[in-house]
Amino acid sequence: MKLFQVILIVLFFASHSVEAGNKHSKTTQYPAYKGLVMAGYQGWFRAPKDGMLYPDEKQVRIDMWPDVSEYEKNYPTGLKLADGSTARFFSSTDKSTVDLHFKWMNQYGVDGVFMQRFFNMTKPRGPRSSTTVVLKNAFSAASKYERAIAVMYDLSGLKASGEDCSSIIEDWKYLVDSLKVTNQEGAKTYLHHNGKPLVTIWGVGFPDRPYNIRNIGLNRLIDFLKNDPEYGGCSVMLGVPTFWRDLNADCNPDPYLHELIKQADIVLPWTVQRFSPLLHNDMDRYRDLILGDIKWCRENNVDYVPCVYPGFSWHNLSRFEFPDDVKPSGSIPRQGGRFYWQQISTAINAGATMLYVAMFDEVNEGTAIFKCTDNPPVSDVAKFVGMDGKPSDHYLWLTGEAAKMLRKEIPLSIKIPERGK
Repeated sequence: MKLFQVILIVLFFASHSVEAGNKHSKTTQYPAYKGLVMAGYQGWFRAPKDGMLYPDEKQVRIDMWPDVSEYEKNYPTGLKLADGSTARFFSSTDKSTVDLHFKWMNQYGVDGVFMQRFFNMTKPRGPRSSTTVVLKNAFSAASKYERAIAVMYDLSGLKASGEDCSSIIEDWKYLVDSLKVTNQEGAKTYLHHNGKPLVTIWGVGFPDRPYNIRNIGLNRLIDFLKNDPEYGGCSVMLGVPTFWRDLNADCNPDPYLHELIKQADIVLPWTVQRFSPLLHNDMDRYRDLILGDIKWCRENNVDYVPCVYPGFSWHNLSRFEFPDDVKPSGSIPRQGGRFYWQQISTAINAGATMLYVAMFDEVNEGTAIFKCTDNPPVSDVAKFVGMDGKPSDHYLWLTGEAAKMLRKEIPLSIKIPERGK
């Protein structure tokens, strides 16, 4: 037998033995990110033991108020609505809450979500239990409503010294073994890309982070996710700064970032707060950025997903984060959805084949697309942005329309669509 034939036989059995030991489902309803509009999902709103959320208006850190009319369970707060009644809020740890959110995704055509898993949640002795409850409920609801779902590790919380990405490796093993995230019961809906389960590592290359991307084991983590015989065989998406390609502005100038990106399958630049409808022709700048990014990615065999968001506001949060520089309410206005649609249509027109929406339920920074109210609590201290007179489901509907436009099910339109037309 020729040496070449022997090598082929060895490689054949080696590859099949790896597949035999791999713990991920071989099938999924979502084999690729391309053609999908996915959103980020925080799931971090917790009802305290006494059942009272936001008892003091001075402690409010959110800038939008959810429409809680459809929630099976909601909780009193210390704030009042204009009619004098108690303002109420939901808890992400309630199974009924997560079920309702995924029901909305199905109803409006939002393809699915990336479940945010922050670094401190990856530690066995950290707040893993409560976050795992949300994750478990989300995977159950994703299967029930046949929505795509994937894990997004956020490096926020990783310290400058004494920590690396090892706990993420152990946490991924835990999620695969205990929660069966890549082999859920019922309909298999874990998001794949290039036929492999997609795992995201977010927070790579940002200058405001205390860690150095060269010494926190990112190369080892990526290699594990891609090549481990049991838990690997995954595709990897990296969440990076807006100006990752030029290594300037909001990005660390370290070229090692490009080495990491070239090892990944998809790059996701974070563009929240980087573009605004208040700046003249800012969508031209956004378009040119995407065109340049796609060109770089094509040359380096990496896929690309742009980030879109409906608006931004963190007045209430900034009172705690930046007491000497409190931010204005509604600093990046939604304009009734026009700004959101401008980004969506610009990205698709520039060649985007998939979209990432920031975020599904992020009311802290006013980027939420789920149902919020135009009648938030009345307060002399806390300020809230509303819906500009639009229905509470306006952004869910727009996101569904964006998915249709991305897949060419409806024509590309620069003008924001109107319901019923």
